[in-house]
Amino acid sequence: MSLWWAILLLPVGICALVKGADWLVDGAVAAAERLGMTPLVIGLTVVAMGTSAPEVASSIAAALTGSGDIAVGNVYGSNIANLALVGGLCAIFRPLIVHRAVISRDIPLMLAAVFVLWPVMRNGTVSRFEAVLLLVCFTAILAVMVSTERRRTIADRKVLAEVEAKIEKTACHIPKSLGISLFFVAVGLVCLSVGAHLTVQSASVLGRAVGISEAVIGLTVVAIGTSLPELTASLVAVIKGHDDLSVGNLVGSNIFNALLVIGAAGLTKPFAANARFAGWDFWLMAGTSVVFAAVAFKFRRIPRPAGWVLLIGYCGYIAWLFLPGR
Repeated sequence: MSLWWAILLLPVGICALVKGADWLVDGAVAAAERLGMTPLVIGLTVVAMGTSAPEVASSIAAALTGSGDIAVGNVYGSNIANLALVGGLCAIFRPLIVHRAVISRDIPLMLAAVFVLWPVMRNGTVSRFEAVLLLVCFTAILAVMVSTERRRTIADRKVLAEVEAKIEKTACHIPKSLGISLFFVAVGLVCLSVGAHLTVQSASVLGRAVGISEAVIGLTVVAIGTSLPELTASLVAVIKGHDDLSVGNLVGSNIFNALLVIGAAGLTKPFAANARFAGWDFWLMAGTSVVFAAVAFKFRRIPRPAGWVLLIGYCGYIAWLFLPGR
């Protein structure tokens, strides 16, 4: 791929990723409803997994092409962007109230998912055995979230009503029949596959052309591009006053990214990654998660000043990545 084609196709790839995720979520939600799944299970699985679908597709494509640094950098960068960039922007727009269940269950699970990555990345490779372990951890965490959510009563019904309202308002073009729903799912998956391929290939060419490492490209361009679904969904939730949905989306997406994305990429094809992902890059991602968690635990909300700190910190992080030698 030439440099000019890479410049042209990178935004095309990112747009295909975002639109593919949109169609996948719409189709999957409609199909799940037609098949009799509860709105609760839809909210915890299909919607959350849908917003992480671009990361899954991009990292698998990167692993298949031997670009392990982009695969891991995409996850690290997306997790940092979700909490610092997206969370910061949402809190600046309006301080975020953090739901009790997010504080007591989801944030601790997010921290556990993040720190599970360190021993995996420490040897610089992700084997199929390690990938299976990550996917087992992901399945266990998902089971905990679903089982505990089922036990909630009055508050449960309120959250479910908000999830249903959000789905109806933000995806009014959801297909009506099962056949059309499955068609949307298929088209969404194709768009994700094509978009992931274009994004990874274009980003790699651009990075090499300007002397930037694939790790930095994965941590910035690819990560921000694949975080657009979380950004859109969270801002819409904040605008509509659904703070718990906004924070839950960010925290849940980070769990999916850490375990499902790297696990799926490693299971598809074992890959090697730069040693930096067990060093500063890991601790910056983990530190961002800890800071976000500490603010939520302390204030039961993400106040506007904390939003500014997160956003400024993210800008500083991006600037640091582009320093010589990074």
